[in-house]
Amino acid sequence: MKHLPARQHAVIDGQQLAYGVAGHGGPAIVLINGAGGPMEGWFRLFPDVAQLAQVFMYDRPGVGASGKPVAPQTAELGVRQLRALLNQAGVPGPYLLVAHSFGGLYANLFARLHPQDAAGVLFIEAAAPEDVGAMKAHAGPVTRMLNGLLNVFVKQDANGEVANETQSVGQIHAAPPFPVIPLTVLSGAKTPPGWAASPAALAARERSQQGLAALSPLGRRIKAQGSGHFPQMSEPKAVVDAIAALLESARQRV
Repeated sequence: MKHLPARQHAVIDGQQLAYGVAGHGGPAIVLINGAGGPMEGWFRLFPDVAQLAQVFMYDRPGVGASGKPVAPQTAELGVRQLRALLNQAGVPGPYLLVAHSFGGLYANLFARLHPQDAAGVLFIEAAAPEDVGAMKAHAGPVTRMLNGLLNVFVKQDANGEVANETQSVGQIHAAPPFPVIPLTVLSGAKTPPGWAASPAALAARERSQQGLAALSPLGRRIKAQGSGHFPQMSEPKAVVDAIAALLESARQRV
């Protein structure tokens, strides 16, 4: 992880947050982690991604080097925190939002609320609003048992983003339409074993990924053939290439 930018700290409305900045040029690339994922999870993209443009990465409240959440972490609050943090770090917009998994909810809402600051979006195995609740409904018996055991031994933070995911989905549904911007959905082609995901769950997931790509008329869907849920770890070149293509599209539109 020696190529990662130096960790810095800021306080936004009483919330302690950690972040890092590297590279130069725009649109700036904003890396948005999945639930519970620290910014170090992007390490395999560096230094290549920082040669494309300025890159900003951060830990949301309760993750990595950031402090515990001091307020319920909804997507709306998360977008406000991110914009304030970008401003404090001196990273100007517009931004190419690169969001993994649960972070897709944040990028989705950011682009709807602030289209003038959204140059494009890359969803990596991203959560769609339709995924929240659906995956639990389609979970098999083994998955339900493991989740039950986890809930017994790990107390969920009432202010955490997963505890407030339903409210976040409501905020996305209440927001303006998704803007007409370059959009790529990068999905892992490898599927989990049958005990972890039923055919119904996989079909629902496929529909939601296609739905994300259809948010913009400039949207497209690509698959990382050698990856499951973490293409940024298993196929970092595919992610960097997708970012580069979106940057080119965004620059042509300026």
